[in-house]
Formats: sequence, C-alpha cells, structure tokens
Amino acid sequence: MTIVRTATLLGVAAEAALAVPGVTGLQPRLSRRLAAAAAPTPTDATPHGTSPEAGVRADRAPGGSGWHIEVRCVLAEGRRALDVARNVHDRVGAAVNSHLTALDAVEPVTVEVTVTRIATRYDGA
Repeated sequence: MTIVRTATLLGVAAEAALAVPGVTGLQPRLSRRLAAAAAPTPTDATPHGTSPEAGVRADRAPGGSGWHIEVRCVLAEGRRALDVARNVHDRVGAAVNSHLTALDAVEPVTVEVTVTRIATRYDGA
C-alpha cells in the first residue's frame, strides 16, 4: 500500500490552483495566519511567513475513504468569480487525481473552493 503524504497533496493542489488564470494567490485560514504572525522569526521566502500550501487544506473524507480538499483563493479584479472557482475546482481535482493515480492510490476526491476576496489594482491616482 502506498502512503499518501498530506503535505505532498497540499503542494499539488496549491500548484494547480495558482496556475489558473485569475488566481492571484491562496489565503490561509485565520488560525494559520495567526500562528504565522506569532512565530518568532517569519521567513523571508514568502510574504507574511506563509507558504502557498497554507491556503489549501487536505483531510481524509468522512469514513476514511478518499480525500476532501479545500482551496481558499484570492482572485484578480475583472474576472468572473464563478468561472475562476469552477476552473480551480476542476484543475485541482484533476491534479490530485493524477497524483494519486501515479502513486497507485486511487481514491475519491472532493474539492471545495472558497473565494476569500477580489484583489483590486491600485493605480496610485
């Protein structure tokens, strides 16, 4: 039996979501943001000391059969949120399924996409 690492699934899902046109970033849950803010030395590698994977949550589905992936997206202004969210849903699902298939660990996957905000452009005027 192949062991599926949650951290790897987070990375696969984050990469797929960030590749969708209109997604400007992934936003972590409040608890992760507070934990990062309380950390003694934030990393310089990513803004606010969080990685893109922090905006993705992967849990075993109820009953232990399959995975539930939650993606929290920040979208670019001028895009239809519904279209971008559907695209994120489809791409993340396909990427996670492909990853599980490569590990010979095919299981059901559900994807939930939450749009947390629309990033507006500041023109400085």
